[in-house]
Amino acid sequence: MNGKRIGQEAIANKGWLNAHRWLILRRISQLTILGLFLLGPLAGIWIVKGNLSYSYTLNTLPLADPYVMLQSLVAGHLPETLGLIGVGIVLAFYLLVGGRVYCSWVCPVNMVTDAAGWLRERLGIKGSAQLSRQMRYWVLAMTLIGSAVTGTVLWEFINPVSMLHRGLLFGMGAAWAIVLAIFLFDVFVMSRGWCGRLCPVGAFYSLLGRWSPLRVSARQRSACNDCMDCFEVCPEPQVIRPALKGEGKGVGPVILAANCTNCGRCIDVCGKNVFRFALRSDNPATTGASEKASA
Repeated sequence: MNGKRIGQEAIANKGWLNAHRWLILRRISQLTILGLFLLGPLAGIWIVKGNLSYSYTLNTLPLADPYVMLQSLVAGHLPETLGLIGVGIVLAFYLLVGGRVYCSWVCPVNMVTDAAGWLRERLGIKGSAQLSRQMRYWVLAMTLIGSAVTGTVLWEFINPVSMLHRGLLFGMGAAWAIVLAIFLFDVFVMSRGWCGRLCPVGAFYSLLGRWSPLRVSARQRSACNDCMDCFEVCPEPQVIRPALKGEGKGVGPVILAANCTNCGRCIDVCGKNVFRFALRSDNPATTGASEKASA
C-alpha cells in the first residue's frame, strides 16, 4: 500500500461521508437490531422478545433462524407452527437479499471482528496462520452431526452472538471470554479468521443466499486503477477478482460468489466508483480483452 491509507482516494474524491456511507448504514442496522433486543430486559420496553435465534416482534411477527431450526430438526425436535412461520419469513428475506447479509448487516459479532481488523491494521500485523475457507463448511457439518448425536441444538451452547447478548445483559463471564477470544484471534492469529474461516453461521447463510438477486456489481470496472483498496477492506476478497478483472471468457461484472456479504465496503472505498449494488441479471458478458480495448 506504500503507506497510503485505505480509502484515501475515495475520501478525497467523494468526501468522508460518502466514502463511509455503507459502513455507517451497517452500523446503524446492527446497533438498532441489538438495541431492540436489549430494550425489553434493560428498560422494560418489549418491542422485540427473544434473540436472533428466535424472536417475537410486537407480539405479532415471529422470526426464527433457519440454521437453529435445522439443528433442532436433526436433533429430533419438531418445530411449532409459529416457528415454521418464522423460518419461512427469514428464508424468504435472505433468499432475496443474499444470505450473508446476515453477517454484515445483522450479526453483532461482525462489529467485534471489524474492530479486530482495524486494530490489526493499526498495529501493522502482517503475517497470520493459514486455514482453508472451506473449514467453515466442515464446522457447519460438525454442528449438524453433533446436534443429531446429542439431541440438542449444539451450536447454541457456544454461539458467540448469544454469548454477546448474555454478556451485555448479565455482565462479565464466560460469555465475554468467548467474544474476547474471537477478537484476539482475529487481531493476533488470523486476519478475518473467525468470519472468513470458522463461523458455521456464515457458511450456512452463504448456501442460503447462493442465488439471491441482490448483488454488488463492478459495472465500471474499466475505470479501475488497481489501487487494491477494495481487496483490503473486503471480508471475502477472493470474490472480487473474477468480476473486477473479467477473469475468463464472458465473465460479467456482477459478483456472483455466494460468500459476498453485500457489505458495500468496496463501494465506499473505491475512488473511481467502480462498484454499485445491482441485480444479478445486470451482468452483461464481456471479455477482458474487449474491455481493455474500450477503456
